[in-house]
Amino acid sequence: MSIAHFIGLHPTTRVKVTRLALAVAFTFAAGTASAQDTRDSSVPQPQDTAYPGSIQLHVDASDTRQGIFRVQESIPVHAGALTLLYPQWIPGNHSPSGPIAMLAGLQISANGKPLKWKRDEYNVYAFHVDVPEGASTLDVRFQYLSPRMDGFEITDRMMDMDWSKASLYPAGHYSRAITFVPSMTLAHGWQFGTALETASQSGDTTTFKPVTFNNLVDSPVYAGRHFKRVDLNPGGAAPVHLDIVADDPKYLKITPEQLKGHRELVTQAMKLFGSHHYDHYDFLFSLSEVLGGNGTEHHQSSENGVDADYFSAWDSNAPGRDLLAHEYTHSWNGKFRRPADLWTPNFNVPMGDSLLWVYEGQTQYWGLVLTARSGMWSSQQFRDALAMDAAKYERNRPGFEWRTLEDTTNDATAAHRESLPYRSWQMSEEYYSGGEMMWLAADAKIRSLTHGAKSLDDFAQAFFGVDEGSFVTNTYAFDDVVTALNGVVAYDWAGFLHQRVDTLKPSLLDGLAASGWKLVFSDQQSAFESQYNSRPESARHMYNFIWSIGLSINKQAQINDVLWNGPAFKAGISTGATLLAVNGRDYSREVLTDAIAAARDSKSPIKLSLKYQGGYETVSVDYFDGLQYPHLERIEGTPDYLSLIIAARK
Repeated sequence: MSIAHFIGLHPTTRVKVTRLALAVAFTFAAGTASAQDTRDSSVPQPQDTAYPGSIQLHVDASDTRQGIFRVQESIPVHAGALTLLYPQWIPGNHSPSGPIAMLAGLQISANGKPLKWKRDEYNVYAFHVDVPEGASTLDVRFQYLSPRMDGFEITDRMMDMDWSKASLYPAGHYSRAITFVPSMTLAHGWQFGTALETASQSGDTTTFKPVTFNNLVDSPVYAGRHFKRVDLNPGGAAPVHLDIVADDPKYLKITPEQLKGHRELVTQAMKLFGSHHYDHYDFLFSLSEVLGGNGTEHHQSSENGVDADYFSAWDSNAPGRDLLAHEYTHSWNGKFRRPADLWTPNFNVPMGDSLLWVYEGQTQYWGLVLTARSGMWSSQQFRDALAMDAAKYERNRPGFEWRTLEDTTNDATAAHRESLPYRSWQMSEEYYSGGEMMWLAADAKIRSLTHGAKSLDDFAQAFFGVDEGSFVTNTYAFDDVVTALNGVVAYDWAGFLHQRVDTLKPSLLDGLAASGWKLVFSDQQSAFESQYNSRPESARHMYNFIWSIGLSINKQAQINDVLWNGPAFKAGISTGATLLAVNGRDYSREVLTDAIAAARDSKSPIKLSLKYQGGYETVSVDYFDGLQYPHLERIEGTPDYLSLIIAARK
């Protein structure tokens, strides 16, 4: 997944938060499901044995108006007890976020007669049914009711369909040992992109080739009325396509220069890793102001959702352009090579997240680097993005006084990515951008130790680029990472990682100085940060004054973050308050900006009038250091590794 650069939601969180917000509604359900670990449950544990026969799965996704996915399954069975599971732990989400609350209308029958089913007492994702004598097939029907208020998964113009939300599967088997024959019906005339291979088509219905359940769940479908497929690897042994669905045909237009950058992304990734682990790869790409934004990795594809004007307003939307590079990197880091505790035999066994600072942290690093190497960012845009991430760990993460970076790998499960009242103190999945800063330091250290002869590129190729063409997940543990780093250059890599991963108040900025740059602040925003903050249609749109007065404000004038022990916090301001006026003038971004700048000379407190929980009050904020925005500045007389890091590979 990808990162929202400076307020704590990673890019993957930025684009997934609207869909994962569903998980909040059934937090208790997820917690209850895990009770099978401590109480008797009749849910069979997965065994690596083949499930007999193939499960026929059909999803009718043609109801674009009401957003109802109608599911039919034909499951081969024999007489006796059977448990069907709805996927709970979804790869890429790192949490028990399967939206069980959206399953409705479940009916199970055999030989034309309805059967009684019962949900497991302790596991709400499990359904028990007794298969009668003489029955060889179960007919299962239900609906998946997609969100209708926010985070849409289907509109009258496009669709993002995850098979995990529209399927039940038999317990007691590894997901790789269950074969499905999937098919789907789309709205008339729609086209689609997916990593699945087509077996046949009839009208608006497509039947795909048989596939194991783990690969089915790993192969979502993007479809739409306005569709365009772009070849990003012409002539390559493994085809790579950009499958675009858009709100309007005008958003499908790509300039030759934009096409060149996206093709170069594929080229630079192949040069970095030196191999691939897919037969073909599809960037599933939605350009929409309605469909929920997304960023989810898969082995042979990725789900990517951005604003509709991604191409048409290219010059003003550099932030977020690293999404494709981030998710593509995951094909190597996360899908092929995966932390051992994140691999599970099926989708209802809990995952462990302890090494997400490799899985997501190094992916976040390569996502930024590859965006620059491909030319989709300028070197200045790369440095500005890096400065915004670095600034978090210079001024905006006091939570490291009580939490380690490794402990934040629990956040996706513990917090379900819901909003937090004091993010800087609670922290949120710091393994993304904190991991990014750590891997920058590792890259600089390798270059220094080898006098520029080697870099983190060598680690990437040795660790992620092994077994050319293999699709089999290759798991690893902490010691494997250390061994691979020592294979590049001998050093106390275990100590290096421990100092940053499981130590309070870690040093996450030393990689900047080691790369020849330092973090500075000025009263002027970078063009990159200005773009990030100024897109009014963006769900992440906000005005950021964290670095100065210590708060950020969304487009509704609501305070969505307050820096712990910062100036606004010390004045008693709470997250959730609405800012009405500044120094007696109606609030606007410009009015607050001017007041912060003026206080530097006047030394007069800034008076903020607030509405909160039905009450009104005016507070005085003692802050006199002016506007503060992060930038990177060159350290003269030191090697400029940062420029070498983002130089395109020949």
